[in-house]
Amino acid sequence: MREILIALAVLTVVCTVFLAAMPWLLRKRNVEMRRTKFGMTLIFDAENLDGTPVRLINVNGTFQSGCYVPEDLRFQLACEYHREMARVIEGLVRSRGASPERPLRVLVMGGGGYSLPKYLAAFVPEARVDVVEIDPAMTALAREFFFLDECLEKTGAEKDGRLRLVTDDAWEFLRAAEEPYDVIVNDAFSGNRPLGPLTSTEGARVVRSRLAADGVYLANVRCACEGRRARVLNEVVDAFEREFDHVGYVPEWPEEPSKPGNNALVATSAKGVMPREARVVR
Repeated sequence: MREILIALAVLTVVCTVFLAAMPWLLRKRNVEMRRTKFGMTLIFDAENLDGTPVRLINVNGTFQSGCYVPEDLRFQLACEYHREMARVIEGLVRSRGASPERPLRVLVMGGGGYSLPKYLAAFVPEARVDVVEIDPAMTALAREFFFLDECLEKTGAEKDGRLRLVTDDAWEFLRAAEEPYDVIVNDAFSGNRPLGPLTSTEGARVVRSRLAADGVYLANVRCACEGRRARVLNEVVDAFEREFDHVGYVPEWPEEPSKPGNNALVATSAKGVMPREARVVR
């Protein structure tokens, strides 16, 4: 028994030393490790397929956000589902004649690396955007590593009211909203599931009630499009097609439907909004 206790004590010391040294070891490999509300978070640089440097954030083993590192690309969108959302928003700006004086009102639920809000601040001055992030540690990481402060300084979007950063629970913020939004973006998820009851009939009903009559709901639904791993997408589609006239999604991997990806869901009762690449379910 004495030998077992000694062995356990030695093992405890070794594990403690290893865990204490882990941040230093990761930094030696240019990986930053931070604790956030949803778990251990890693920030590191890599390259995309064409060799462009990108910065990524991984929370509990799931990639949550990414952005380009080169100065001339920092406010561009590195993820295809964000590009799809931006195309929908820019299309609404054009079709509805939005302007800085009569802006398109956009709510982004979930900040993460603030990729889409940075893009809208830099390139869509006709949009007025509220970003709701529950974890101040994530916003701090976006400021430190994902060029959020640089974007705010260069665009002046926070000073002139085009971009408002809110630390709050996005679901509660949405339920308390008094004025309707033209676009609601759900980019809040933990692991592979969206946060809050936004896969439910209640969630779809609340979203519908907080949108303008011709408003658009966009969501990142991370899962497969077919097979047993498509359950989350099926739940979301089932809930939102009860509240909206048009529901569809743009798959990240259209040729590999059983492969999990960031799929861009679109729900609206307005005509002419659904992307041509979307798989329309209603």
